[in-house]
Amino acid sequence: MSARTVEELLPGPMLERFRGRAPRYDAENAFFAEDLAELRASGYLAAPSPAEAGGSGLPLEALLTAQRRLAAHAPATALGVNMHLVWVQVARFLHDRGDARLDWVLRDAAAGEIFAFGISEAGNEAVLLDAFSTAERDERGYLVSGTKIFTTLSPVWTRLGVHARIDPGDGASDGEADPRLVFGFVRRDGGALAEGSIEHPGVWNPLGMRATQSWTTRLDGVRIAADDVAARIAPFDGGDPLILAIFSSFSVLTAAVYAGIADRALELATAAARRVAPLLGGGEAPRLEDPDLAARLTEAVLDHRASLDALAILARDVDERRSRDDWFLALAAARNRATDEARRAVDVGMRLTGASAFDGDHELARLYRDVLAGLFHPSSSASLARTVRGGLAG
Repeated sequence: MSARTVEELLPGPMLERFRGRAPRYDAENAFFAEDLAELRASGYLAAPSPAEAGGSGLPLEALLTAQRRLAAHAPATALGVNMHLVWVQVARFLHDRGDARLDWVLRDAAAGEIFAFGISEAGNEAVLLDAFSTAERDERGYLVSGTKIFTTLSPVWTRLGVHARIDPGDGASDGEADPRLVFGFVRRDGGALAEGSIEHPGVWNPLGMRATQSWTTRLDGVRIAADDVAARIAPFDGGDPLILAIFSSFSVLTAAVYAGIADRALELATAAARRVAPLLGGGEAPRLEDPDLAARLTEAVLDHRASLDALAILARDVDERRSRDDWFLALAAARNRATDEARRAVDVGMRLTGASAFDGDHELARLYRDVLAGLFHPSSSASLARTVRGGLAG
């Protein structure tokens, strides 16, 4: 595929169709199947893959813009496809630095495979740096067992990126005296696993982002083939480039989704502010002339602008392969700030729109529920606060 621009990959008429379907997906708690089919056909699923791998070669800064554009029309669709794009961007990050270990991901994405993010585990605050799931090694790779939560794209993924812990006492420790983490991909070709089984306990019935269908996934002896292993590292060792590749890709692209929600909320807020409303003492005036509402809208716009600038700088630093001593802190701070500002933008939108926004069918009501999902992505605000306190303490 030849390189394509953001506008070519996400044309306006297609995005309007997505916006039109979003309320139905939300009301029916349904997967965004039609949206995904259109995104695949447009080449968006391979947007970060270089042209020689069959993609469009979008740098991270352009992909940030694309995800904002998509999320402003269909937040759950954007967050769902985001977890696929994270893995493709991880492979691009490594490829751009001369590391070819995941080049096959770039080609598979262009061929239509769907990647999902199977890292999060209930209670695992270390996230990338340790795992509750376990792995046993054999001559063909690893067998992984454990439970992953919020595995977005659960109905359709064909490649599930996971990590698991190998302990020396298991007799399958790669010959190491110390524990190791293995990162790799479970394949589900033609709807079937090569080995083991997967169950989805519980019911997916969240407050927002319903169309992502991010089910809990219980793995029992599923295969990571030797060729699909991405890394074997010590727990809490962030030195392998894969860790920064995952953290930067996840942080920037997830923040982009919530920035897109803020874009739309502020668009709706501005439209509401221009509407004429009756005054208490008689007459009428635009709602923007209310000093309290005007101050809230101005503050939200300025804060959102600052958040976007911070994200753009980080994305550009990734694209230009710059070295930073504060990568992890800067990425976590920018991701948390973007989601915080998005919640404030939606709040302002609802205040300016008035009671009609409280109707369950109103777009802002859905945005209000969707934006709350940002509270639960890693790294959490509590984790960020601990990092900052640790730095201040020396």
